[in-house]
Amino acid sequence: MIRKKKNDRSSNRHQQSSLWTRCTSLRALRQVHAFIVVNGFNSRLSYLRELIFASAMTISGTIDYAHELFDHITEPDLFIWNTMIRGSAQSSTPLNAISLYSQMERTFVKPDNFTFPFVLKACTRLSWPNMGNQVHGRVVKFGFESNMFVRNTLIHFHANCGMLSVARDLFDDSAKRDIVAWSALTAGYARRGQLSIARCLFDEMPAKDLVSWNVMITGYAKLGQMDSARELFDEVPKRDVVTWNTMIAGYVLSGSHKQALEMFDEMRCAGFISDEVTMLSLLSACAELGDLDIGQRIYSSFSNINMMDLSIVIKNALIDMYAKCGSIDRAREVFNNMREKDISTWNTIMGGLALHGHAEESIYLFTVMRRLKFQPNEISFVAVLVACSHAGQVEEGRKYFNLMKNEYKIKPNMRHYGCMVDMLGRAGLLNDAFEFLETMEIEANAVIWRTLLGSCRVHGNVDLARRANEELLKLRNDQSGDYVLLSNVYASIGEWDGVEKVRKLMDDSGVRKEPGCSFVEADEKELMHFLFDSKPMLITKHGGL
Repeated sequence: MIRKKKNDRSSNRHQQSSLWTRCTSLRALRQVHAFIVVNGFNSRLSYLRELIFASAMTISGTIDYAHELFDHITEPDLFIWNTMIRGSAQSSTPLNAISLYSQMERTFVKPDNFTFPFVLKACTRLSWPNMGNQVHGRVVKFGFESNMFVRNTLIHFHANCGMLSVARDLFDDSAKRDIVAWSALTAGYARRGQLSIARCLFDEMPAKDLVSWNVMITGYAKLGQMDSARELFDEVPKRDVVTWNTMIAGYVLSGSHKQALEMFDEMRCAGFISDEVTMLSLLSACAELGDLDIGQRIYSSFSNINMMDLSIVIKNALIDMYAKCGSIDRAREVFNNMREKDISTWNTIMGGLALHGHAEESIYLFTVMRRLKFQPNEISFVAVLVACSHAGQVEEGRKYFNLMKNEYKIKPNMRHYGCMVDMLGRAGLLNDAFEFLETMEIEANAVIWRTLLGSCRVHGNVDLARRANEELLKLRNDQSGDYVLLSNVYASIGEWDGVEKVRKLMDDSGVRKEPGCSFVEADEKELMHFLFDSKPMLITKHGGL
């Protein structure tokens, strides 16, 4: 049992002693803890505070150890409560901060003006407006609403959760003298896409800090308004790595991959050191461009980051980049060398293998993934269904489609239906494909009908091609490829009258065939882009949305 003195002078102020400056790992923390117990220092308040602060706040990945220690403290003082709530709020399990606050109330420990901002941060991260509103009520009860620190956190919470009118009400005359309050309210409107109001607030700010600049740039970038983002970027008095990362990610998000790479070159020339967030955006840009050489050069430029220290997210992006750039062996190598994997890791390698003619291996990895107790998600089933389609394993594909619905209770979406139609069409089961379309719970889109039309062309089925084309033209009638595909079906069996009718229909509709375009290749690319496309998230470490 860890004992402590009950009296407490401060609930938040903390100055770390020299004993803890060398305590930078869980192993070192355990050694210090053992030293404290052996020497009988576990009854001293200062040592308990240091122990909790180091494990909850200072040392990365030791919050669970902090909870173990905390559970053995008979009567935690307010500083220890606040430190545990604070550490939990910024951890991967912010729900623990809410639980600690509830436990704190049950033991009749009175919170202070430092307690509530930490609890509200947890509510914000969890997007729990109801719980946050209850905490707001407690803030009013204890008389902390006028405290600048608490009020700013309340503005941030309400604005972030979409309760902009409440946030605006809190933004009174006293708040208008605080740049943090301005930034919090501006960020709230920007997150909700209300950039005109956000920009008005931004322009009215008596002073602008870097966070407010980054918030506005991120708001424009998220909506793809990169000209406006660039205009603000050029005006920023002093940038940080977040400012650069926001611009790079914005260009990637809007599909301007070359501009993202150019922005990275500018960043390096300006003397900024890139980080994992930068790498994630750049790898995504290279993957979409399909340029392995640039991808390799960018990866090599991150000499300050050790491969073993890279996060799972970055390694997943590496797998995706290598696969999309045609280097499936390197993608496989990264995958095999990963000690820790998540479901996205498996999805990425399975999709890459399926697209590069290794369908059997992709299907095998799906079974391995399930055997290792990874829970497949909707993207996992897209990958394995594509693999079954490319391998011609129709019955296996049907089995996985039913497994998805019946065992994992995943409702099929347009991508899953597209996989099934493609699989049946490739196998020449065109009637089955049409019957499957009729059983779909959602209306097929143009990509699916075009895929089926392409299958009709391959297998020379004019009647079904005509049906597919009719459905396709109901959805869109301005795409030359849709007409050319049907024309090619007629041509493949020598029905030149049909070819002439289609070309006349194109002329009447004002549609012209684009020269130099291979529609067989275009169909395949369009389908695979539809099945595997996922827009990169706009991620920043600070000030992001």
